[in-house]
Amino acid sequence: MSTRLNLEDMHERHRALTPSIAGGYQEAAGVCFSRHHTPPAQVELEDNGAKSTKEITWPVPNARTLDAWVNKTDTTEAGAYGCVIAGVEELRGLIAVRRAETGTGADYYVGFPGAGVTDLEDCIRLEVSGVDTGDYREVEKRLLQKIRQAREGNSNLPALAGVIGFMSKILVIRDVQEMA
Repeated sequence: MSTRLNLEDMHERHRALTPSIAGGYQEAAGVCFSRHHTPPAQVELEDNGAKSTKEITWPVPNARTLDAWVNKTDTTEAGAYGCVIAGVEELRGLIAVRRAETGTGADYYVGFPGAGVTDLEDCIRLEVSGVDTGDYREVEKRLLQKIRQAREGNSNLPALAGVIGFMSKILVIRDVQEMA
């Protein structure tokens, strides 16, 4: 495990991310973090209750970048994709292998390197969200919504849910347990 959450060159590690998509996610995350912080910053990562801290850095957005990402909802969503995918890579060694279809209760399929090439049998669904403001309670509230969404998805694959809080600098990943 590294000491940092790496948003750079994600397209080189994640098959589901093209250079343009990965670059957009990195840019959006930079805009989101810059609303509240200056780089570098320490982000608290929580994986099923286990906590660690990682450094995150980003290019400070210029006026053109801020103008391109002025829609707060879209920017927060795109930034969350980048951060949560980087989080599951750092915490679990999983990479994004394919974008998920609508209705699956997920945004991406993730797996270990080499997974998902021919089918998704050895993959995990990943449901992602982000919150711009608020503390741990806001992140946890959104995480519970995402867990519910993943449970209701039309898929029999296991799932994870992840939420990044940009102001709170908290990224939480949790396994989605099946309802008994």
